[in-house]
Amino acid sequence: MTTTTIGHTTERERAVAAVNAAFRNDPISRWVYPDDAVYEAAFPRIINAMSGRAFDYGSAYATNDLGGVALWLPPGVKSDGEAMGDVLDETVAPELMDDLKGFAEVQGAMHPHEPHWYLPMIGVLPEHQGKGYGSKLLSYATAIADRDKLPAFLEATTPDSRRLYERHGFEVVGEIQFGSSPAMWPMRREPR
Repeated sequence: MTTTTIGHTTERERAVAAVNAAFRNDPISRWVYPDDAVYEAAFPRIINAMSGRAFDYGSAYATNDLGGVALWLPPGVKSDGEAMGDVLDETVAPELMDDLKGFAEVQGAMHPHEPHWYLPMIGVLPEHQGKGYGSKLLSYATAIADRDKLPAFLEATTPDSRRLYERHGFEVVGEIQFGSSPAMWPMRREPR
């Protein structure tokens, strides 16, 4: 299994589909979109708004079969906040919006302000989980962060993902939980 940079439009579509499949049972994504049909229609738009700029900056990495995808935002590149807001306003149940906005505010407050690599989305197709895809993708990108002598940052949404990230040198720097939300753990890795 090798790691490659995603470039072509068809690869981008497959990469977004892989991340979408990987997050289908994620506690945070399903808190936001508990209805299957709404999830399937809205979450690919969330992936593109939150991490689509990784494709533009050459920091969207995948295994050679696109069974695993990591969408890293390089230093100084942010998610498309306007597109995120539009998607959420159009697709999230009104009764959840106050909790979601509070959650996002806490998340934003915990995000580093100095230059860093940020991983908003990493996903492995369910049939490839447990086969080292996530580790391969994390090793590839953290080597780039180490080369650049910059920290890396991400948020773990499950205890299993948290343990995976810890094995790659990430440390929990807090907990994000607001209202009815599940917990999420911001994690930081110093360069080596």
